[in-house]
Amino acid sequence: MLDAWTGIAEFTPSLEVMRRNRVLTFEGGGESTPFDMLRTKILQQMRANNWRRLAVTSPGGFCGKTTLCANLAFSLARQADIRTALIDMDMRRPALARTLGVQSNGLQFSKALEGKADPTAHMLRYGSNLAVGLCSSSIRSPSELLQSDTAHEVLDDLERRLDLTLTIFDMPPMLATDDVQAFVGNVDCVLLVAAAESTTIKEVDICERDLAAQTNVLGVALNKCRYPENDHDYGYYE
Repeated sequence: MLDAWTGIAEFTPSLEVMRRNRVLTFEGGGESTPFDMLRTKILQQMRANNWRRLAVTSPGGFCGKTTLCANLAFSLARQADIRTALIDMDMRRPALARTLGVQSNGLQFSKALEGKADPTAHMLRYGSNLAVGLCSSSIRSPSELLQSDTAHEVLDDLERRLDLTLTIFDMPPMLATDDVQAFVGNVDCVLLVAAAESTTIKEVDICERDLAAQTNVLGVALNKCRYPENDHDYGYYE
């Protein structure tokens, strides 16, 4: 397991970029508290159910799911006994590399899912317990890839090799394509991200119903809230 981790190329994000992109848990402190609370609640529920795989999606675009995924990952990375992988599965519009401010040229995790490359060759490592799978460009037919037997076998093998505590999958928006439906049967639970100013209750209901038919709905993270006294961007409810 140690050799598998040390074989992944290491990266150190820019603090300035992380601040600009609101990845608040990279630095920690008071501003990261809402994400740390979300992290702890997710960990408690996943441990109680012996779950290891979490998909994060949203009804539509621009709900902040990639930002939430990055904040969760770096919050988890502060716990030395937890080994986390964060994988960009939004293969029509990959955004994780840009959010982290890293150069992803040549990194294309989809090649690993196709069985054409070692997945660790398309990942970067932060510290000793966070690995990030990146895509530098979009691909054709992601839905077919996400529901392929090869992709599932690759992820099973990666989980064993890295002895992962938790894998977070940054999925595409749910109502835009069938990509999420093609994949979520292979995760233990899903977190739905809604934007307070644009996502409708009807959209949330549709997504929750469709997700519940295939896996466990962990809850809904409400993004883009504005509170009179505390300018936190995230709330959480089940």
